[in-house]
Amino acid sequence: MTDANLTEEIANLCARARRASRKLAPRDRATKDRALHAMAAGLRARRGEILEQNALDLEAARQRGTKGALLDRLALDPARLESIAVGVEEIAELPDPVGGVIEARTLASGIAMQRVRVPLGVVAMIYEARPNVTVEASALCLKAGNAVVLRGGSEAFYSNRVLAKVISEALERSDLPPDLAAVIPFTDREAVRALVQQSESLDLVIPRGGEALIRFVTEHARVPVVQHYKGVCHLYLDLGCDVDMAVNLAVNGKLSRPGVCNALECLLVDEADAARILPKVAAALLAGGCELRGCERTRALVPEAREAALSDWGYEFLDRVLAVRVVRGLEGALDHIARYGSGHTEAICTTDSSRARRFQHEVDAACVAVNASTRFHDGGQLGLGAEIGIATSRLHWRGPMGLEALTTMKWILNGSGQTR
Repeated sequence: MTDANLTEEIANLCARARRASRKLAPRDRATKDRALHAMAAGLRARRGEILEQNALDLEAARQRGTKGALLDRLALDPARLESIAVGVEEIAELPDPVGGVIEARTLASGIAMQRVRVPLGVVAMIYEARPNVTVEASALCLKAGNAVVLRGGSEAFYSNRVLAKVISEALERSDLPPDLAAVIPFTDREAVRALVQQSESLDLVIPRGGEALIRFVTEHARVPVVQHYKGVCHLYLDLGCDVDMAVNLAVNGKLSRPGVCNALECLLVDEADAARILPKVAAALLAGGCELRGCERTRALVPEAREAALSDWGYEFLDRVLAVRVVRGLEGALDHIARYGSGHTEAICTTDSSRARRFQHEVDAACVAVNASTRFHDGGQLGLGAEIGIATSRLHWRGPMGLEALTTMKWILNGSGQTR
């Protein structure tokens, strides 16, 4: 297919999504929830077919040399598939954000004013590897009253194709247009370029994936982009911190699930207390199978650590690898995070409330935690229910994007003939 034909095909698909979004606007919550329950039922009914298609993707990935956390992101099994189905049902149980009143008051003119939540319209989701995103993004966008155009990566081609069938069938069974959730069948980079330039049909683009993908989308988009950038998350172990707490936070942040964006990627330790703190924390990480890459002072205290390269600072390993640096107190930690952080999640382990407050105020990130694991920066953990991802940009949203983040607002004025 030529680039011109590909662009035309994607433009038509996005235009159909725009028309479908208008048909969804007047439908009530019951209709949307019925479609979500049909989607969950379809996932269970087609479990065997979905797992067969996912096995094809996994085999192709292994032949390409994919392994570790990246392979884990791609994999589906009966338990994960059931978890995805349950997640869709949980979205159905969440309050409908559409029509919610943000503010209501009477103006000096006597006009009754309201600000209410309304759908964004059409959302484009561009992502790599994770087939669960196909379902979760479709469910969240539907609940928030939006159409969604999905462009998954080549890694999950077969998985996404069968999941698209499940979603389309669920919409049709619920008397909703199947174009509300459209999966682009083209996986090359030109399809991404064509998609993000559909300014007449799309209202928002959300990229999730590697740094190269997000930069490509941002550079070529003619539509607003909410970046779900890499998660280079730091934990700073402060002077006088509780060592047992430091061990627990480091091990949980790094090893509970190394391949996710809120996993810990760099450990910072105050030089004035490193001899007390670092050996015990490092021992626990090493015992858990974690490779440590440290600065010179780190390696003096932890001989098992490899020498850190300059490229290890600010790197998202997504694996059982952790960069470790001894810094000059809170000031050194703040400087390091300002230079190498990705704006995702930063944490401090401390017993000093004034240093905790300074860390919270000065660190520029979507989430800042005191004496808590970076792994808590998650929509479900924060009480939002499911999320479409974690935004690291500042407009129009930052942090976990749940239903509320997939809406915008409308001003409603009710008067009695007032003129200005």
